[in-house]
Amino acid sequence: MLAIFIQAVRLSYRIEARSPGLTNRSGFPCNAMIFHTVTNTNVARDEEMQAMRRRMNRLLLIVLAGFALLWVGVSLVQSAE
Repeated sequence: MLAIFIQAVRLSYRIEARSPGLTNRSGFPCNAMIFHTVTNTNVARDEEMQAMRRRMNRLLLIVLAGFALLWVGVSLVQSAE
């Protein structure tokens, strides 16, 4: 799950670099703007950017599903004790 999340963050940085509304002009390192890329705020509207954004959303859904499965697994183990 961690590796998939890292892929999603790297993809978010690539989307930000190619979207004029999300570029970091301060010169200081900043956090990935994952919330903006997930909600399509200030993201370039061309088809390639939207395809990258959909891929990032799929990766984040996989991470969310992984945590849900982990939670179910832990609940089952605790109930068996």
